Amino acid sequence: MAPPTDTALSVSEVNRRARLLLEQGIGELWVEGELSGVSRPASGHVYFTLKDSSAQLRCALFRTRVRFVAAPMRDGDRVRVRGRVSLFEPRGDYQLIAEAVQPAGEGELLLALERLKQRLAAEGVFANARPLPCPPRHLLVLTSPTGAAIRDVLAVLKARWPLARVTLIAVPVQGREAAPALIAALGLLNRQQALDPARDVVLITRGGGSLEDLWAFNDEHLARAIYHSRLPVMSAVGHEVDITLSDLAADVRAPTPSAAAEMLVPDRRDLLRRLAGLERQLLRCTQARLEREGQRLDHLRARLRHPGEVLTRKRQVLGELEGRLRRAMLMRLAAERRQLGHVQRRMDACHPRRRVEQAGERLARVRARLEQAMQRDVTRQRERLAGLARQLQAVSPLAVLGRGYAILQDDEGKVIRRAGDTQPGQALTARLGEGKLKVEVKRRLK
Repeated sequence: MAPPTDTALSVSEVNRRARLLLEQGIGELWVEGELSGVSRPASGHVYFTLKDSSAQLRCALFRTRVRFVAAPMRDGDRVRVRGRVSLFEPRGDYQLIAEAVQPAGEGELLLALERLKQRLAAEGVFANARPLPCPPRHLLVLTSPTGAAIRDVLAVLKARWPLARVTLIAVPVQGREAAPALIAALGLLNRQQALDPARDVVLITRGGGSLEDLWAFNDEHLARAIYHSRLPVMSAVGHEVDITLSDLAADVRAPTPSAAAEMLVPDRRDLLRRLAGLERQLLRCTQARLEREGQRLDHLRARLRHPGEVLTRKRQVLGELEGRLRRAMLMRLAAERRQLGHVQRRMDACHPRRRVEQAGERLARVRARLEQAMQRDVTRQRERLAGLARQLQAVSPLAVLGRGYAILQDDEGKVIRRAGDTQPGQALTARLGEGKLKVEVKRRLK
């Protein structure tokens, strides 16, 4: 369980919220059941319980509605009750506030009305929702001239908007002739609209009554006439819980005649209060704007200077900028000169003539080193050649030939090592220590 807080609700606030939830969430409904415990105290109200086989519902019928109940209410009677679910805040009792009580036998009539309502809704007869001008230039009221409805409407209009222009079209509002009369009057008003374009709203109204009293406003033809009307129509028939087909077909429905008048015109007292409030708000805004503009003017006046002072200050600023520019130019020139000297030295160091001279010096050094290396290499090679010559002389066959020996070779240069390798008459070459001889084999000796 959550701990108690400073925002805990009072019992009265809880009951008030519960009542609003019941009244707004469920709305008006019909309930059928058996009467029980019917009580009529001195206040004129009627209290009773409506029950069925498994549950019961406490109901209250206030004295303003008791006079519209034709049949007596007795315990055990089966009735249909129209009302709204509510809650009696002082005791927290859940109850049904009854608006009408009918014997259960009237259910067939209401069922037929419900079927007609569904058919007209499917055809779009209840789709009107044109906005009404507020206030209307010329209000046309269709109602009984002797009924309480016109008195309530005129009283509210006089209190709220005395400038309202109202025309009463007297028509019966109860009985068989009521629906045809209303249809004819509504058609005439639509045909006469071209003669007086200021006529802009039609109000169809009457006071409360029983279901039979209000039955003319459930006429199908009247609902269709309201739907096809070029003039916007407001319907205010009966009390808040009485909803007829005329109410549904109209552009706007009002719960009562007085409420219709309140919805049609503004309250001049509210407008006067609003105008006074707007006047005060305008004065405050004007005063605040004047104060802001005055402060802005003082600020601008403080910032305003004589042109001579402005020119002197600008001249000083110009002098400072000129000095800064000169110093910057001298510094930039010195930096550029240093950069130029650095580049010149780099160019001198990289001049082609200097590079040629350096290459010539380097070539002379390389040539001298090459000549020295060649001389040393020639000397070394000569010494090596002499040594190899001595070694070759020591093992050379020519040295053997120098001691008197000779080498015989045939025409192909093959050395003759045995006498058997020759033939008589064969020519041979004899290589001596110095020179060669051509010889011929005469014969072979063993």
